[in-house]
Amino acid sequence: MLSYAVTFLIIAIIAGVLGFGVIAGTAAMIAKVLFVLFLILFLASLFGGKRA
Repeated sequence: MLSYAVTFLIIAIIAGVLGFGVIAGTAAMIAKVLFVLFLILFLASLFGGKRA
């Protein structure tokens, strides 16, 4: 999932450089959402995981 966030971030950067504002904004928003989702799931698994 983190790789998807990085992929959309790269797409947003390339689109921003080339001047595609709508595509860059959409890809950046998707990257932010995926990153936050990844972070929440990571923290949930870190604190809620099985303890040995």
